[in-house]
Amino acid sequence: MTRLMLGRTLERVCKGVLLLCLLHFLIMMILYFDVYTQRFDLFSRFNNGRNGSRNNVSGVAGSGHHLYYYNLSRPNATLSSYLAVGGKLVLSVQTESSPTSSPKPLPPCPEIPPGLVGRLLIEFGSQMTMERVQKENPNVTEGGRYTPPDCRPRWKVAIIIPFRHRENHLKYWLHYLHPILRRQKIDYGIYIINQLGEDTFNRAKLLNVGYRETMKDADYDCFIFSDVDLVPMDDRNLYHCYDQPRHFAIAMDKFGFRLPYAGYFGGVSGLSKKQFLKINGFPNEYWGWGGEDDDIYNRITLNGMKVSRPDVRIGRYRMIKHERDKHNEPNPQRFNKIQNTKNTMKKDGISSLTYKLVQVKRYPLYTNISVEIGKPPPRPFKG
Repeated sequence: MTRLMLGRTLERVCKGVLLLCLLHFLIMMILYFDVYTQRFDLFSRFNNGRNGSRNNVSGVAGSGHHLYYYNLSRPNATLSSYLAVGGKLVLSVQTESSPTSSPKPLPPCPEIPPGLVGRLLIEFGSQMTMERVQKENPNVTEGGRYTPPDCRPRWKVAIIIPFRHRENHLKYWLHYLHPILRRQKIDYGIYIINQLGEDTFNRAKLLNVGYRETMKDADYDCFIFSDVDLVPMDDRNLYHCYDQPRHFAIAMDKFGFRLPYAGYFGGVSGLSKKQFLKINGFPNEYWGWGGEDDDIYNRITLNGMKVSRPDVRIGRYRMIKHERDKHNEPNPQRFNKIQNTKNTMKKDGISSLTYKLVQVKRYPLYTNISVEIGKPPPRPFKG
């Protein structure tokens, strides 16, 4: 009796296993059939609704074959497609639009892009070359321009860097910032404003030059002003404009990742076109190091605006260590000038800017604008 019951149990188990195997086989055949019908033109009338559109194209190399489009491109690859010619897949290029159909309007870019990483490891120990940075950013077009292919950004951003003799710093800055900006879904262009000659450096005047020259290049409505030696440590620190002027670099490593004082506005900042013109741009008379960022902060507050900042955990920056540049010594007049911002800001700014444009050259990763901005006025004689 026991053996009979055991035999029946084993029989039921075997039947169950057999049914599972048959079910598995049927599922595999269905999946295989589905893929097979996508690859070839069999049963197309049942499959058109699932597998997207296919276009008949004739005259490829004079062959007259029927061509079918299959989207097999990778998420991070450039826009490409494949054409089936006589059962074979041939790599081709998919145009953005066709004469017979207009492209769908892109949706707005999300306020918080889904591809952000968060906290980043920033280091400057490894050797960096422009060739390496260019290979890392194949989607950046000439002049350092980029536009998201899958959404419509709210802002068109010009990133302006005052510059002189910092080629090594620029390599690291481009290495880190291009990928960050692309993940942030920013429509942007990068502009290096190069002060020619060896006279005293004038950061704020170069930023004014950057504003004026970038407006000749494109219809920008947002401007990010950044030192070339500062790299953000978190890609959630979004490089676009806000309802109030924005101070991005609020927690630098050289200050122990703290804001040095409440009115600090140095390093990296951003203003919309409307905000920039409201304060008459930046002062032109701060020759040498220091003071211009405090003057800008005064201009903002005196015009009834407030400075916005990211969370201190997000607004962290690493600075590339370097010696202070020659001809960029501390400006001894900066403290007196800061106290007179209210009297000087309407006559000293973008409205009074003068300079000589020498050269505009577009490189694969940025646009270089070389200018002559003059010399500081002679200091009054003390006697």
